[in-house]
Amino acid sequence: MSSESTSRPSILAHLAAVRKNLETRDRVCRAIRSWFHAHDYLEVDTPLLLKTVATEEHIQPFPCLHRYLATSPELEMKQMMAAGFPRVFQFSRSFRQEEIGRLHNPEFAILEWYRSGESLQDLVQDLEGLLGHVARTLGTPGGGQSGERRVDFARAFDVVTVQDAFLRYAGWDPLEGSVDPDRFDMDLVHLVEPHLGQEVPTVLAEYPVSLGALAAVHPGDPRVALRAELYVRGIELANGFVELRDPREQRRRFLDAAARIRQSGRTPPPVPERYLSCLPWLPPTVGMALGVDRLVMLMAGCDGLHDVLPFAFGDA
Repeated sequence: MSSESTSRPSILAHLAAVRKNLETRDRVCRAIRSWFHAHDYLEVDTPLLLKTVATEEHIQPFPCLHRYLATSPELEMKQMMAAGFPRVFQFSRSFRQEEIGRLHNPEFAILEWYRSGESLQDLVQDLEGLLGHVARTLGTPGGGQSGERRVDFARAFDVVTVQDAFLRYAGWDPLEGSVDPDRFDMDLVHLVEPHLGQEVPTVLAEYPVSLGALAAVHPGDPRVALRAELYVRGIELANGFVELRDPREQRRRFLDAAARIRQSGRTPPPVPERYLSCLPWLPPTVGMALGVDRLVMLMAGCDGLHDVLPFAFGDA
């Protein structure tokens, strides 16, 4: 018998090692579906191969067959809201040309939901309800951790503004003057994020308006976008908006982002004209995207995505 036939492929060892975590993944997804169905959401399915995607400077799509692999189901789901669907959610695959590492994979599982609403508090309530239900269903109110690593999903989440977080941890105010996005991202990752969600999940809210690409502007402060991100143990888990409904403003933002993409030497995707044409019919809406792989990682008590993926990018 040849050595080739007796040598066990390494992928089989990996699949055996992650089996327990994949069982946790199944339980997490079942719990998510049960919460949305109990709250009268319709599960939907949108295409992965698209003529264009949202024009965002820091998201690089994969071109494919003269189209793009979906970076998010956001635009299509909001078109469904504009058509009169009251509450929609879906599990989907998304694809982005980004770094590969402990918390990043170019192909990833995303959960998105949209419903009527006009405030960031609507999104906070959704996150508290959903994740509290997932933790109770799995019997791990602390996110599968123990001791000093426990995060309590049963308590009300902390909410902190971007302005307050940066003043406290980075020593500067991102709402004063124009924002250098590179400086903002660097300080967010290295100075701010490590402090967020260590005991109770933390919602970081009210971003500078230039960093809320599809978010509505705060009615009382034009410097602020109604955007919120959820952090658990310093890890970004979810990102959501009170959705911008002004097609002229949204077009301006897309065109500004396209200009910056060209300046960086890349080619932007076409402006999503069909989406813009639907915006006047979009009712007041809130939406959230949650990283399923990261949630499973946290619930299973793992340190990286590779431990919860049967076939990570390097294995596929």
